[in-house]
Amino acid sequence: MPFPAQPVPPPVRILGVDPGLNVTGYAVLDPSGRVLKVCEAGVIRTDDLDAPDLSRRVRVLYDGLLEVIDQYRPGVLAVEQLFAHYDHPRTAVLMAHARGCFLLAAALRNLPVKSYPPARVKKTITGSGRAGKEQMQNAVMRELGLPKPPEPHDVADALAIALCHHYMAAAAAVGATPAGTVTRVNRDRLAPTDGDDAPDEAA
Repeated sequence: MPFPAQPVPPPVRILGVDPGLNVTGYAVLDPSGRVLKVCEAGVIRTDDLDAPDLSRRVRVLYDGLLEVIDQYRPGVLAVEQLFAHYDHPRTAVLMAHARGCFLLAAALRNLPVKSYPPARVKKTITGSGRAGKEQMQNAVMRELGLPKPPEPHDVADALAIALCHHYMAAAAAVGATPAGTVTRVNRDRLAPTDGDDAPDEAA
């Protein structure tokens, strides 16, 4: 006797965040309709604050994200995994401060967090783990039917992270694991042939 099909959970709003200590991009996607709807997208800025005042910057980021969460009530936070390049260790440390305050904000609102390596986001959206900023902006524009590429790139990255979670969650719901591009984007137009894609980062 076959087992009954498991019910597919209803889609929930997705809050995508591209963390940065100076500028953080955020985007809220609603997948409940026939097409993905961009509820809101923007940036939280701290680059106009005193550079040495790290605690004040973190507070501004924390308060800003809580405001977005409380206004749009997302069901999940999708965030990029921390990327550390050996040539720029200080950048990773500063990024970690921003990312940590966002994880705390999510935890205080009982919001589950899903984390994706940068290369996975790029590969899912464009087909190439090495896609540049302009390729990502064009891909996000086409996927969401926007009239022009989203700017600044922090917003485009936040939209891409939210889109990545949407497609990964949809694939998981039917028991599949996307191996590459799962969007409608024409890879040949957006991602030049440059050999093998960069591997996903370790978690």
